[in-house]
Amino acid sequence: MGMEFKKQLPSPADFIKEYPLTDDLKQIKKQRDSEIADVITGKSDKFLVIIGPCSADNEDSVCDYVSRLARINEQVKDKLILIPRIYTNKPRTTGEGYKGIASQPDPEKEPDLMQGLIAVRSMHIRAMKETGLTAADEMLYPENYTYLSDILSYVAIGARSVEDQQHRLTVSGFDVPAGMKNPTSGDLTVMLNSVYAAQQAHTFTYRGWEVSTTGNPLAHTVLRGSVNAYGRNFPNYHYEDLSRLIELYNERNLVNPAAIIDSNHNNSGKKYAQQVRIVKEVLHSRKLNPDIHDLVKGVMVESYIEEGCQKIGDGVYGKSITDPCLGWPDTERLIYHIADNC
Repeated sequence: MGMEFKKQLPSPADFIKEYPLTDDLKQIKKQRDSEIADVITGKSDKFLVIIGPCSADNEDSVCDYVSRLARINEQVKDKLILIPRIYTNKPRTTGEGYKGIASQPDPEKEPDLMQGLIAVRSMHIRAMKETGLTAADEMLYPENYTYLSDILSYVAIGARSVEDQQHRLTVSGFDVPAGMKNPTSGDLTVMLNSVYAAQQAHTFTYRGWEVSTTGNPLAHTVLRGSVNAYGRNFPNYHYEDLSRLIELYNERNLVNPAAIIDSNHNNSGKKYAQQVRIVKEVLHSRKLNPDIHDLVKGVMVESYIEEGCQKIGDGVYGKSITDPCLGWPDTERLIYHIADNC
């Protein structure tokens, strides 16, 4: 094999014992999980705003950002549930480049997966402790999920992962909402098949064990736009797209129909400033059609302290080193607008 087994990582159970949640943080997560689940099931009329950096690359600036969200949350919590994006694994289309803090706790140094695990868990715990907000992360590697399963309140399955069997089966064992994105091709049937699979019970191999799951009724769709064979972006957040998604849901035996609209990626063509306009259009569509209002439970926004992005090593505090993000002033205005118009 062209594979070197360098060192064995601790089991998730042992790792969690070494970096545990306190009882008060466990209670915060329990309450937040319930509130977020109630939105997906329709018991709550609150609107989800999953918002934060493209990639959580620096603990201090990420926790600073989440603290800013927490201050706004106190003013909008009767209308919104703010879920900070603390995305610690970064998918790479070609396999090259920065793969996230879980792989490279220092983006200017070589990968160190053990230190990456420590950095990820420490950052999530610190953010929760300082703000009372539990976070979302992307499950890029299913076998790593249990290192954070007691912390996360929302999990995203990316466009390149949503067709993968192991991702779908692992989600079926979650007890928190999981957003299944449409694939890069834009095929909504693939996305809905993934939701169906995640909502069913399964038996499969996971981390060397035979495991059984009960199915995840909180699995739902995320529209993020698509790209064709010639590299052209095709958004899917418009009124007609949302109406079509309702039709497709109605054709299937799925529980808790729900959609989150990703305002960046192929929906914006990665033109981060367009996220504001896109979110406003989604809110307008919800006002026009009660069925769309009931289906669309929230939005995803890529945002950080400083707008845009920078190269690794430039050293600008709170500025993305991956995809460009909204800056804080625009973010703050957008959140208040959502609260006033959702």
